[in-house]
Amino acid sequence: METIKNLVPDTAKDIRLNWGGLTKSDHLSEQQLWGTLLVSAIASRNDVVLAAIAKEARTHLGDAAYHAAQSAASIMAMNNIYYRFLHLASNKEYGQMPARLRMQVIANPGVEKVDFELWCLTVSAINGCGMCIDAHEKVLQQAGASTALIHDAVRIASVVHAAARALEADRQLADVPAA
Repeated sequence: METIKNLVPDTAKDIRLNWGGLTKSDHLSEQQLWGTLLVSAIASRNDVVLAAIAKEARTHLGDAAYHAAQSAASIMAMNNIYYRFLHLASNKEYGQMPARLRMQVIANPGVEKVDFELWCLTVSAINGCGMCIDAHEKVLQQAGASTALIHDAVRIASVVHAAARALEADRQLADVPAA
């Protein structure tokens, strides 16, 4: 985690400051925290951030949780595109059609349902799918998850995503000549 903090450019110093508090939560269990960090890194699509978080997450997550986090990121990559389309499309006829998308992992993720749902919500927040955010938040609340727990997960996702974007922009702009 310290590696990423040190790589975040000065143009994103607020992100660097926020990065320092990512592994502290009064509401998330260790598994929820590190699964949230891992799914956020996967969804943020930055190789450097993903490698750093994945390496450290391996020391905090068992194999089942590590695999479940990967599965949550994978299934939500598909669902977020589909359900965001349904939500945004003016033609509501699409919503009446069967999705025909297999989602068996949601029924049997290999970890507590609350943890998996939290990770699905986290990925949905990064991907901007309102329908999925609403659906997973509802399941979490019905399971007794607090708004503080959900808030911590989304806060973590926002910082991981911002760090990934800052590193990517810094890499892309490195070769742009000064005016």
